[in-house]
Amino acid sequence: MNENGAGFGGLQMIDDASGAEIPSTAPVSSAAAAGPVGTATPIAPIAPATPIAPATPIAPATPIAPIAPIAPIAFEQAADGVVALTDRGGSHARVLIVGSGPAGLTAAIYAARADLEPLVIAGFVPGGQLMITSEVENYPGFPEGIEGPQLMANMRAQAERFGARLVDTDVEAVDFSARPFAVTAGGTRHTADSVIIATGASAIWLDLPNETRLRGRGISACATCDGFFFRDKRVAVVGGGDSALEEALFLTKFASEVVLIHRRDELRGSRIMQNRTLNHPKIRVAWNSQVVDVLGEEKIAGLRLRDTQTGAEREMPIEGLFVAIGHKPNTDVFKEWLARDEKGYLVVHDHTSSGIEGVFVAGDVHDHRYRQAITAAGDGCKAAIDAERWLEAQGEEDGAAGTDAELVTGVAGIGEASARSGIPG
Repeated sequence: MNENGAGFGGLQMIDDASGAEIPSTAPVSSAAAAGPVGTATPIAPIAPATPIAPATPIAPATPIAPIAPIAPIAFEQAADGVVALTDRGGSHARVLIVGSGPAGLTAAIYAARADLEPLVIAGFVPGGQLMITSEVENYPGFPEGIEGPQLMANMRAQAERFGARLVDTDVEAVDFSARPFAVTAGGTRHTADSVIIATGASAIWLDLPNETRLRGRGISACATCDGFFFRDKRVAVVGGGDSALEEALFLTKFASEVVLIHRRDELRGSRIMQNRTLNHPKIRVAWNSQVVDVLGEEKIAGLRLRDTQTGAEREMPIEGLFVAIGHKPNTDVFKEWLARDEKGYLVVHDHTSSGIEGVFVAGDVHDHRYRQAITAAGDGCKAAIDAERWLEAQGEEDGAAGTDAELVTGVAGIGEASARSGIPG
């Protein structure tokens, strides 16, 4: 039996065997109409859901380390009105060295090799007088000579190699009233068990612009250091005291002529030195003369002189100028604590002692006789050895004092125990 659609109005029934239409009113078996029904495929059971693994617990957060407190920063009003920031957190050293010339750096080398870890306050212009010396030929170990700044750079590198710490600033104040000693530099207060002073002495110059420009190019303040370079040349020496006379006499060994320039009509040096100078065939004196300018481009070529009585000016051709109007020891910062002589140099006791235990002196800051790099270096060596031995002695004394105190305490303890136990002490 087929089902054919009869338009949209109803359902038309056709007999399969005869093809005749079956009246719509004839009863139809639901089974015959639907035909046999097959067995339904059973639905597979749903697999149980995989259980969700428990979540991994979150590790507790690492606590944030507390922020270290910031060192206090002080504001200081400078003389020129500029406000400066200064870190007050200074360091402590077993040996603190003031100065970085041959004396200071040699002391630093010896102290560092003795494991004293020295702190060197080197100054704003470190290196001492050798920084303005062109060539050094009389320092042992350099057969071809060495430039002054290079020699000081080598010394500094050697000191740093062994552990010395250098701070390039000037000392402003010291306090030697008690140990540890205090040294203030660049606004920072450092302390030390011992101090070596090696601040040297500075040559007094003429304060002429071209003099500064040509310093080390024919202008010097040390005939012993540089006289050899002026063999067979005409040179001038400025000054009238014993230092100037000594320089002039020394230069006669090399120069063809030495002109001693003095602004007065008589010398100030000792009588014996005057006689030697005035009677020397290579020395001529330019009396009542003042240097007002230095001539030359790449090196010195001459001087402009002014007559101190008439005011008239003239030029003098020369190939070298030695300024010998004196040296100023760099001791002002120590004047309230240490003894100085009439020229301002520190007074030394027993080789290197300043008179205050634990404070030592080395170099040109006390030596106004030799003023040589090699003698200053030797002084630095001596001061470092003396400081090391002094510190060792202090440690032994402190240890002995501690042992004595422990012994007294122990004896007292035995007495107290005897008293408590009834045993005679």
